[in-house]
Amino acid sequence: MDLEFRRLRRIFAGAAGRAWALALLAGTSLLTTPLAGAGSVAERVKTMKLVRVCIWPEYYGITFRNPRNQQLDGIDIDLSSEFARDLGARLEYVESSFARLIPDLLDDRCDVAMFAVGITAQRQQSLKFSQPYLQSDIYGMTTRASRSIKSWDDIDKPGIQVAVQAGTFMEPVMTAALKQAKLVVIRPPLTREQELESGRVDVFMTDYPYSRRLMASADWVRLVSPAKPFHIIPYGYAVKPGDAEWLAQLEQFVAHIKGDGRLERAARKHGLSEIVVAR
Repeated sequence: MDLEFRRLRRIFAGAAGRAWALALLAGTSLLTTPLAGAGSVAERVKTMKLVRVCIWPEYYGITFRNPRNQQLDGIDIDLSSEFARDLGARLEYVESSFARLIPDLLDDRCDVAMFAVGITAQRQQSLKFSQPYLQSDIYGMTTRASRSIKSWDDIDKPGIQVAVQAGTFMEPVMTAALKQAKLVVIRPPLTREQELESGRVDVFMTDYPYSRRLMASADWVRLVSPAKPFHIIPYGYAVKPGDAEWLAQLEQFVAHIKGDGRLERAARKHGLSEIVVAR
């Protein structure tokens, strides 16, 4: 008994052991507890049979939670389910956002971010990405009644309020692009739609998936497209750096869904075939 006690004391002396002890005392499961330092993500997923996927539940067409029934829907809801099935693991969603993306991954709140994450140079300084599976340009959304925004050329003019969602790739792009209009960064609990409909902004910038889904669900909005490509960004899945085995598994998954038709089928289901990166 004394030997067993000393063995358990040594286990709980370490960082991972302290996490186990806290979880046991709190009566919670370690499956939702950050597990920094507990080995590679690939090993953990294999052992626990669980993959934790960060999503942004406000992303139309990608990982959207329907407010009417609380059901999740979108291409990356479908594809994350396929990823978990390929791994032989249960799937747990962790609510995130583009503003929280990097800390959520680095702090081990989730194992992978699967919500069409734009692969930007800034994010690549902190995260590792799979090969692209989608890509999108930037689009404007205004009201059908707008008198100030008739075309793309009207966006960057004096007196125009241009909104972007905090943390999206549109924020740094539009910060650099706008010379005369004022940039308005929208943070929760505010939404771009509310700010536009109220008249506090004249237009907000978004991507292909969000714009198409919004047009299908709101009859008061109007799409403003650039006359030529403005700033096309590839989208991939993101993980924290330093885990080559886990990144390789993610890369293999993306290659497989491109090759076996699952990506095309999911994109077609959600009206995103036009922005698929097939190779």
